Amino acid sequence: MKSRTMWLLGAAAIAATPLTAWAQAREYPITLIAPGTSDYTYPQGYQTPWDQIEIMVTEHMSPNLFVLHGSQGLDRNHPDASGGRVMVLFGPDGVLMVDTQNRQVADKTLAAIRTFTDGPIKLLVNTHVHSDHTGANAFFARQGTVIFAQDNLRMEMLRPRGPQAAALDPASIPAATYRYDPAQPGEPAVTFRMNGETVDFIPMMPSHTGGDTVVRFREADVIYIEDFYRNFGYPFADQRNGGSIQGMVDAADLIRRLAGPNTTLVPGHGSLINEDDLLAYRAMIVDIMARVKALRDQGQSLEQVLVANLTAPYEATTQGGNEQSTNRFITAVYDEVPGLPPIVDGMRTMPPRR
Repeated sequence: MKSRTMWLLGAAAIAATPLTAWAQAREYPITLIAPGTSDYTYPQGYQTPWDQIEIMVTEHMSPNLFVLHGSQGLDRNHPDASGGRVMVLFGPDGVLMVDTQNRQVADKTLAAIRTFTDGPIKLLVNTHVHSDHTGANAFFARQGTVIFAQDNLRMEMLRPRGPQAAALDPASIPAATYRYDPAQPGEPAVTFRMNGETVDFIPMMPSHTGGDTVVRFREADVIYIEDFYRNFGYPFADQRNGGSIQGMVDAADLIRRLAGPNTTLVPGHGSLINEDDLLAYRAMIVDIMARVKALRDQGQSLEQVLVANLTAPYEATTQGGNEQSTNRFITAVYDEVPGLPPIVDGMRTMPPRR
């Protein structure tokens, strides 16, 4: 992989960069709509009412870097704000998007973008494979948007699992890919200079999934850190799609190296954070990993470890840490203690639990 590769799409695709960049001003970021913080509950059989969900501009990270997110309280999977965050860089060179939200709200996502720019949407990068971040890929690809992602993400999309595998729209598959190089962690795979910004697509080690990318906006001093971090619910490593709890610790260490003292870190879900928040998150993961390993090494079963209430010290400071989120986290840590199978074509075949 060539580091800091410049993808040149031609003069017609990306206009010349302005001579003066819009630097990050002190008043940014500006939060317009904060994510929800309630302990949401839903009746059995609840289905997300997609027709009621709105996509709104929720944060301004700079004069031309905005964040979109969905309604609160309606999406059972993400009650704090429906779907994953979308970031939009806009200006005379066109639009660069980070992620696309759920398929069911594709037209609403575009409508929200059109409230602040009518520029062509030229570039899109997917931070990971989950449908709340890639669901509307095909919708935007059909408008001429070029999709970038880690090669593992592309392989995950080409070999989806589950009953919806046959319904995959080929237009949603990233056309431009790159790989994580363990010899050069943190090195950008792709760099764009547009709209007064320098934007780095930085492939990550397997953490939330096996095909994660973080996106750094240098002038705004912002990094979109996707879903390896979350402060609504406990950590989620999608191990079947290449994720790793230890990889989340490694990812936190890498982001600390990439970020400066004033860098704003933008998770896919929950509130905006800084380095101190990341340190606390890392410490919590390391603590739980040690506690789970100790119990498993004593011969305790997963069921015994789950009832040990290991997350009790963190319940007061973890919003949305319900039983499902807690058990998913502890189960992933438990399964990772003996080691994980290798990633093949972006995925792992997890062994039966004993």
